Amino acid sequence: MSNKIRIGIMGYGNIGKGVESAVKQNKDMEITAVFSRRDPSSIQTEATVYPASDIASFTEKIDVMILCGGSATDLPDQGPLAASLFNTVDSFDTHARVPEYFDKMNTAAKKGDTLCLYSCGWDPGLFSMMRVLFESMLPQGSETTFWGPGVSQGHSDAIRRIEGVADARQYTLPIDSAIEAARDGKADGLTTRQKHKRHCYVTAKAGADKEAITKAIVNMPNYFSDYDTTVEFMDHETLLKEHGAIPHGGFVIRNGKTGDNNSETMEFSLKLDSNPEFTASVLVACARAVHRMRANGTRGALSMLEVPLAYFSSAGIADLRTGKI
Repeated sequence: MSNKIRIGIMGYGNIGKGVESAVKQNKDMEITAVFSRRDPSSIQTEATVYPASDIASFTEKIDVMILCGGSATDLPDQGPLAASLFNTVDSFDTHARVPEYFDKMNTAAKKGDTLCLYSCGWDPGLFSMMRVLFESMLPQGSETTFWGPGVSQGHSDAIRRIEGVADARQYTLPIDSAIEAARDGKADGLTTRQKHKRHCYVTAKAGADKEAITKAIVNMPNYFSDYDTTVEFMDHETLLKEHGAIPHGGFVIRNGKTGDNNSETMEFSLKLDSNPEFTASVLVACARAVHRMRANGTRGALSMLEVPLAYFSSAGIADLRTGKI
């Protein structure tokens, strides 16, 4: 009998495919099943694919279910349902709604006697951890987070849910002057609009009202309404040719004072060729942590901030103590 962590994948879009690739790089895991709302026969993968409606019959066969749906409309319903049946990991990333999402996930996990790591990824997730770490080390200071330049999966997905949209890519673009101000410790007071711009490339369905689509995008709360947002329409072939890749990245920068008014700067950055593949790699490491914490009796919903760092690693604690990992 295999001692590997049995992974289920809910949803087989970009992140689901990334999870499949990431699991192959981790020798202590294996994929048990993929679940999709699409026709399983239409999905090309080495794993066995089942209808999403079949998940309840796999509760004894999967150790951790990785939820790969979008934050706009999938995870708010998919997350609590799965959490009532499985230990789960997800990448819910609508920052303004995280407290509400936690409440739902925590209630479902306690009801199902499961453990769920919610809002994992790089922001929320790794960037959240860096913000807490940096503030703890430099309590007298200020901090700024920048996202991009790159494609936001969550924001792109939110655009695709708008009536009349066939496909879309949304780029988050940090403003260079704001980054330099942050590095110089002068970013206090900068507004959301002064720190980032958003550029949306959209393919509209035939006959769709482009003006209505544009208004729906630029006025969307929690996504675009607080930013200077540009919407550009193009045919689908051009969209795929010019914006088929999904790069991203960002920075967490903190300036502070130590001792006799000495200035210190801490910075964490990511530069990603593939946002979904990197996010998926974070989710897979989180699945390992969930499996270990669940075995130790932990239940309910937790963020990455509440996980002992060693639990993410496949290495044993004795190796980690050497500082060589």
